Amino acid sequence: MGKKVLISGASIAGPALAYWLGRYGFDVTVVELAPGLREGGQAVDFRGDTHLTVLERMGVLDDLRRLRTGGSPMVCVDEQGKTRLRLPADFAGGDIEVLRGDLARVLYEHSLPYADYLFGDSVGELRQDAAGVHVRFRSGRTGTFDLVIGADGLHSTVRRLAFGPEDEYVSHLGYYAAAWSLPNYAGLGFGEGSVGVNVPGRYASVGTDNRNPETARAFFVFAADRMTYDRHDQEQQKAIVAEAFAGVGWDVPRLLETLKGADDLYFDSISRADVPRWSHGRVALIGDAACGATIGGMGTGTAVVAAYVLAGELAAADGDHAPAFARYEELLREYAQGCQKGGDRTGKFLAPGRLGIRIRNWMLSRPRVLAWMLEEGKKVTGIDLPDYGRPGARREGAAARGRG
Repeated sequence: MGKKVLISGASIAGPALAYWLGRYGFDVTVVELAPGLREGGQAVDFRGDTHLTVLERMGVLDDLRRLRTGGSPMVCVDEQGKTRLRLPADFAGGDIEVLRGDLARVLYEHSLPYADYLFGDSVGELRQDAAGVHVRFRSGRTGTFDLVIGADGLHSTVRRLAFGPEDEYVSHLGYYAAAWSLPNYAGLGFGEGSVGVNVPGRYASVGTDNRNPETARAFFVFAADRMTYDRHDQEQQKAIVAEAFAGVGWDVPRLLETLKGADDLYFDSISRADVPRWSHGRVALIGDAACGATIGGMGTGTAVVAAYVLAGELAAADGDHAPAFARYEELLREYAQGCQKGGDRTGKFLAPGRLGIRIRNWMLSRPRVLAWMLEEGKKVTGIDLPDYGRPGARREGAAARGRG
């Protein structure tokens, strides 16, 4: 059956899937558009027994515990800097919180003995027939694979090529988010964790990097209808953020000054992906490409769980993709959609209207309400995991290649 697999995307779901498939003896190649691993990024978290069990079975749990940020307590202030709400570290940080870049590196390193990596390239064309999936990469190289897996995020190229245009599957949820690094210089107006200001429809925050006290991270969210812009033009995106936050008080003008020189801006809509069926022939989707939300949908934990299940089902079916893909979706669709619902509320939670700010601050100032929300968050992430055994295959000669 089909044992030669191409995975598009080397962020979280891709390396996690490559690890498991490689250990089951599949011939795995991961292609990534970026020239190397993407460093930095926002903190991501794992919460509940299901997430921790998969991480333990992968052998990465101890590594991540050594890299944990310790969580990020949140403070919300008004434009004069007066505190309006305090939230504990475990509200946003779960059981383990790590930087996205650290997580990607750990998963990549653990998958290296089992997979080849092609950086600086991406899938350009796909064509399926009885012999497999014929792929033309943007670099011009070609290859034929038994299976292709799209692990390339909310704006998935594989989904577009094999399933149809992005607009058919991705819904804008009414908000945009931006994040960038800046020096953690004295007098910025924050301490441990993060502090942010709310005005109606806008939220601007800055947080310390607990592992690097010289660095901080800005995070902005604002309400807006869907906009047309160049996803590769950071100067245009910086102008959009600056315009959205013009006139906001507190430390926002100073933070916007740091944006001008930032070279790592992340900017995207807060959106949700809904794909009616996660596979099409020999091509399947995983992570945000299949059922993702930009922020707040517990996508990181869901991606790691999905990688474990998809690889396990393919191994159980000896590479027969049709029953394996069907079983993978049967086991995970309801679970993933339940986690995804949190993303629908992210923008409204962080950047509500005037009345919404007052209601949110009042409710979350009540310890019982806060405790209930934390407990409910853990319930959502729970699922009965199949036990696929302990694979032990190791590919000889698997290596990372950065050729374009």
